[in-house]
Amino acid sequence: MAAALLLTACGSNPPQAPTGPTGITLTVATSESAGTLRVLAAAFHARHLDVDVEVHYTPQDAYDTGLDRLLASPDAPDLALLNKLGGTAKAGLVRSLDGWATKYGWNTAYPSGELAQWRSTPDGRQLGTGTLWAAPAGFSMTGVYYNREKLTRLGLKPPATRAEFDTALAKAKAAGELPIQLGNRAGHSSFLVQSIVDSVDGAAKTTDWVNGRQGATIDTPGGNTAAATLSDWARKGYFPADANDNDLPTAVNEFTAGKGLFLFDGSWDAQVVDRAMHGRVGFLPFPGNGGTTTAIGTSVAYAVPTRAAHPDEAAAFLDFMGSQEAAQIQFDTGFLPVAHADTVKAADGNVMNDIAKGWAAVNRDNGLVNFFANSTSTMNNTLTVQSRQLLGGAVTPAAYLHAIQEDWQKARTG
Repeated sequence: MAAALLLTACGSNPPQAPTGPTGITLTVATSESAGTLRVLAAAFHARHLDVDVEVHYTPQDAYDTGLDRLLASPDAPDLALLNKLGGTAKAGLVRSLDGWATKYGWNTAYPSGELAQWRSTPDGRQLGTGTLWAAPAGFSMTGVYYNREKLTRLGLKPPATRAEFDTALAKAKAAGELPIQLGNRAGHSSFLVQSIVDSVDGAAKTTDWVNGRQGATIDTPGGNTAAATLSDWARKGYFPADANDNDLPTAVNEFTAGKGLFLFDGSWDAQVVDRAMHGRVGFLPFPGNGGTTTAIGTSVAYAVPTRAAHPDEAAAFLDFMGSQEAAQIQFDTGFLPVAHADTVKAADGNVMNDIAKGWAAVNRDNGLVNFFANSTSTMNNTLTVQSRQLLGGAVTPAAYLHAIQEDWQKARTG
């Protein structure tokens, strides 16, 4: 009850933006190791010379373990990275951002799906709706990398529909090429499965399931199509024979060595792929037939702790993260921008340009869906175990879906 009262109090008064010189120091706690935040902090300080920004980095495992204690301490930072909502919001450790979202216009400037990933009801049980607890600072997105040279040799263009994608797979197999490079030791076939579910069922319906909306199910046309497709493609030999023994980094190495026409992977591997295949690799969101562009993805996001000493200045820094200047910084350091995706550019031939184009289309269609693995605390393990069995022919597509839905249901009722 005390937590609920505290949350209400934090969100009851519309916040005010910083006014005039303050000579303050913002402290920011993070586990982000790409260096994006440090560059953003320097750029923000250049615009606001009266505000210094100190970035305190902790490796992710230690950061997540100690975050709630840090937020509850007298030395709480002014901003803190949230890797997931968890019980942090429920415990009253962070402030509602709703007042600032209204003041700065985030609700209209950002696609609703981007902000929805950081909304929840006060009890934390329903994600994707209710109070906004964190604001994004850069995104990752999954899609399909493709070998341009192999596609050209097959006489094909980058597929724009599911039918064209299936044709490319069949032609590659017939020509003696591996259609899809895959490392599934940690369940990364879930990228393939979810890409199909999102494209068939649509982002809104799939997001309801990821967020735990009552009555949602994975036993949908998209779910059944995806499970059957994974099984069918395995049976046809579209994946490496040892896919269950290899991890994602191994699959990336194999793909960049020329083994595979397609690779389902995220933007976080773009620089690795581009260094090995500069000018010879492309990227596209999974091509569906629904008329809209969907993709799996999530953001790094920052919250304003309840005990923050400078909450208004912290909110101003969050707003800066959605600026055009910040967009290029995020892009240059390996993230997709919060806004202004149509303005960013990498060097000619860099695959990040394809990724930026796909990201703009996803934003236009509000097609971003959080990872299935984030839907419950145990879902990543369930996806891994079940997908390995499905690829090996040990379970049916129906049994695979049943196990996933059972995990989802236990998290809602347990």
